[in-house]
Amino acid sequence: MTEDIIEDAIIQRDKETYAIVPKTTVGLLTADDLEKIAAVTRKYNIPIIKITSGQRFALVGVKKDDIESIWRDLDMAPGKAKGAKLCLHYVQACPGTETCRYGVQDSIGLGSEIEAFFSEMKLPAKVKVGVSGCPLCCGESFVRDIGVLGKNNGWSLIIGGSSARRPRIGDLIAEDLSKEKVFELIEHFLEFYSNNATKKERTARFLDRLGVEQVKAAILR
Repeated sequence: MTEDIIEDAIIQRDKETYAIVPKTTVGLLTADDLEKIAAVTRKYNIPIIKITSGQRFALVGVKKDDIESIWRDLDMAPGKAKGAKLCLHYVQACPGTETCRYGVQDSIGLGSEIEAFFSEMKLPAKVKVGVSGCPLCCGESFVRDIGVLGKNNGWSLIIGGSSARRPRIGDLIAEDLSKEKVFELIEHFLEFYSNNATKKERTARFLDRLGVEQVKAAILR
């Protein structure tokens, strides 16, 4: 088994079995994806399928010797689920105007574009993004490293949120933004974060250390 395959599996509490997480951009899957997941679960006797907080499927209880074969059978890209991968881990999004009666902005569309645009960017620590299509905030935008929240007049940008061991409500940076301006400000933030954060320093701790006003000034330059 190659080292790359081991990197795309997460050792479990028993120190014997693994979890693997196929990539599902903003939580979207096709019928073919579901059928492949079901097929490998039966074929390899995987005991647990768990929907994660990042809107992905974790196949839990995988034997080490089966990992390579499972990825081959799935024919799906691995989700970036391990903390050692210092990059954009995932973008979660609510249904937004695609299907939800409360949606006022296209959260699925914007979330998909954010993931595609920033997915290969090298970062000081893992980054998670939440996109909500209305102020009900079903995309958990205030507790993600980067949050985007839709209102009637455009998008609001939030940074520095965390739902981890030391929770932090993110700071509202700007409101009434166009989609293009959201991308511009996210890029400004990630560049400033990459140049000034210490290795593995999550955005919540980064904001605590520098203070929101200094970070906000860099973003809105």
